[in-house]
Amino acid sequence: MALILTTMRVCALTACVLGMLSMPWGCSGRQGARAPGGGEIVELTYWPAPNTQEIDLADSLVRGWNASHPLIHVRMQPIPVSQSSEEVLLAAIAGRTTPDVCSNIWPGALHDYTVSGGLIPLDSFSDFDSVSLSRMPKDLLESFRSGDGHYYQFPWKTNPVMMFYNLRLFREAGVTEVPRTYSEYFAAGAKVSRDTSGDGQIDVWMGERDVRPIWWQRLFDFYPFYIAASGGKTLFTNGNVDFDNAEARNVFAFFQECYSRNFFPKTYFVGGDPFDLEKKATHFAGPWEVAHLEKFVPSMRYGVAPLPVPDGHTGPVYTSGDYKNIAIFSTTTHPAESWEFVKYLVSAEHDLMLLEICNQIPVRGDLRSNRLFSDYFVRNPLMIHFADQAPFTRGMDSAPDLKEIFDAISQEYEGCAVYGRKSPAEAIHAAALRTKSIVEWNQ
Repeated sequence: MALILTTMRVCALTACVLGMLSMPWGCSGRQGARAPGGGEIVELTYWPAPNTQEIDLADSLVRGWNASHPLIHVRMQPIPVSQSSEEVLLAAIAGRTTPDVCSNIWPGALHDYTVSGGLIPLDSFSDFDSVSLSRMPKDLLESFRSGDGHYYQFPWKTNPVMMFYNLRLFREAGVTEVPRTYSEYFAAGAKVSRDTSGDGQIDVWMGERDVRPIWWQRLFDFYPFYIAASGGKTLFTNGNVDFDNAEARNVFAFFQECYSRNFFPKTYFVGGDPFDLEKKATHFAGPWEVAHLEKFVPSMRYGVAPLPVPDGHTGPVYTSGDYKNIAIFSTTTHPAESWEFVKYLVSAEHDLMLLEICNQIPVRGDLRSNRLFSDYFVRNPLMIHFADQAPFTRGMDSAPDLKEIFDAISQEYEGCAVYGRKSPAEAIHAAALRTKSIVEWNQ
């Protein structure tokens, strides 16, 4: 059923995208123009994400490229706005109206793109390994390899999910150390969560999560906490569902205790973000939260730390990376030139622009050792935490219908963690069984 619904949405969007791309600003005019010296100008179309910061970044990068590459002209067009970029890209693949290059590839949708034949394998370029390994550790690169052994996405930027904590609320509650483990988090929660108005109702909490069973909410609680608890595992191993295990049960048990002991509210919080309002002491988010807090709550004093992990955990603390990557579409008639443009996008100088303009973390291992980035981190010290975390992140599995899979997890999270209707073992087992059914349905 999910596959049928997805196909229907894509068919409807295809007509919409075709219409948008028939407008003058959407035409790529890919070849036929002549350079002043008589040579033919290659035209490439590049789609960045449609948010203001990334459009500004893309505009600067494209102007720089065009000024230095007179025979390869790039036309920048933000991804057409719709319910989601992933549906727009699927519709464009179906209608064969894809750009040459796109820098807003969510790994969770990669399976749908590749099954449709929409992307070219980047490891077909002879210098793919040298370019990619000059930026990131081999084990991190390996996590982006598709099931057929190829790489269809170039890891570009990441937004590690970490724990923000309110220094004032910790101090007033007598919490002197940032909690690193589940038991330390519970101990702090027992101090922080309290009634400050005297009406008998808790009005300051240790934390809070959206209790509604919305699939993408689990990308900020269950999924990053599972990656942290498991030492870097994702939901699948070698294409097989692999999260019916002790680590996942521990994560559900952690959140169940947070709700049962009233460290988290069990109702949907209305009236604004409780972290902004200083009604909760911890918040799980990525580096975008730094710019948000500095703009809207400049007086708040806060810190950033890795996610709490089970007691006895050893080794580095991993988390989810909320990656957006770069791909070349199979409709391109200029793959070699497109690859040169991709390499241009991921140079160290342009990674610095990504930091400066977007406050997002480039996927590279030398952020803290390369002097090119030193001044940025001096001016933005909180971003150091995310730079240090970036090598210890994981993306999404290349699997069909990840939205439906996370919907299954969300249903069990609500029933188990929030309301205690099931044990963690029962809930995780049910979510894993439903995930297997979803995968089998799509095979």
